[in-house]
Amino acid sequence: MLPDSPGAWPSERSAAPEGARGPGADLLAGVRVLDLTNVLAGPFAGYQLGLMGADVVKIEVPGTGDLARNLGGDPELSARGLGISFLAQNSGKRSLTLDLKAPAGREVFERLVRQADVLLENFRPGVLERLGFGWEVLHELNDGLVYCAVSGFGQTGPMRGRPAYDQIIQGLSGMMSVTGTAESAPTRTGFPIADTLGGYAAAFAISAALVKRARTGLGSFLDVSMLETAVAAMGWVVSDYLVAGREPRAMGNENATSAPSGTFATADGALNIAANKQEQYVELCTVLGRPELITDARFATREARKQHRAELKTELEITLGERSAVEWDALLERSGVPVAPVLTVPQALALDQVAQRSLLHEVSMPTGAGSSDAGTPVGERSLRVLGSSVHVDGQPVGPIGRPPELGEHVDDVLAEIGYTAEEIADLRAQGVV
Repeated sequence: MLPDSPGAWPSERSAAPEGARGPGADLLAGVRVLDLTNVLAGPFAGYQLGLMGADVVKIEVPGTGDLARNLGGDPELSARGLGISFLAQNSGKRSLTLDLKAPAGREVFERLVRQADVLLENFRPGVLERLGFGWEVLHELNDGLVYCAVSGFGQTGPMRGRPAYDQIIQGLSGMMSVTGTAESAPTRTGFPIADTLGGYAAAFAISAALVKRARTGLGSFLDVSMLETAVAAMGWVVSDYLVAGREPRAMGNENATSAPSGTFATADGALNIAANKQEQYVELCTVLGRPELITDARFATREARKQHRAELKTELEITLGERSAVEWDALLERSGVPVAPVLTVPQALALDQVAQRSLLHEVSMPTGAGSSDAGTPVGERSLRVLGSSVHVDGQPVGPIGRPPELGEHVDDVLAEIGYTAEEIADLRAQGVV
């Protein structure tokens, strides 16, 4: 718990299981998060909090758990309820199965809420309230609780009850209209950017609310809308319309604010060049051995280059076609011109820069057992997962342990809030946990 927060869990509860602690940060050490989220936006938010040191207890439906447990490209892991989609943002969390529709389950949940710091959920608006745990009830149980609800459209407004997945939000926000070329738009991004941004927004808001609570002792109700987050994240694209009245359009790999700034073909591979400043353009033409392009009236100024970007691209690609993207990268990198090859995901992960910054972390998963109750694992499987993009005090940050199997930590978590072994056994017998 943070200083002066209501209630406290046993001090030892923040310790990771023996041998499981990794390079986790301690910025949120002592903060207990109840994570009721599913699939991506919510779990991603919980994962970011866990990477920063929070103790994240994932509360899941008995028998099924997070839908993401069954999603991903590895059938063996999906069959075990450890689908790759789940593994991607749940390392280091603890899993508690709990039936919130059962009276005994709601009693367990009340105990959890009374002693927690954060409650994170991404149900449709009104679901938790119908279960008897609206904001007023939660605040009464624990006035220091930070309650964060992540949804597609927010808790209010005419669209609040509509279902929303990442692609729906990408389309409604305008993102797809400015992605791709004039011929291919609307196009979705190649990863669930709306979910990811929603998760980051939630984690940021929760962290800010915890700072306020440390100052005042009071919690907050945070209403995160994925739609609004997506629109807000488009920043200058939206402002270009609001301020300049210019409707954004899809421009493929070109940068509307400058030229040459985009993706260029070479003898082998694509090369991104962002010569946004005049001196960068001059240096680019010098390295390419095309000094005549510096004084050419069509390209002499920033605005002229934007107006004649297609002609400039053609001229540059004549010369760029003489070498590979890797060769041009080496030449231009020394010149100070912002440039880099366009890589695949495997190539990006193989970069020395990524390796030296320790973005990837290994966790060991037991193999053989389908769940924590199914028997003794017959071995281990090493998996690589993404850590935080933030270094803390000069150190990389990764998860403190592997992703949990469904219901793996029922006994531990319930014991921490005062349940005896006999009471836990009874809850199991009832199917509550």
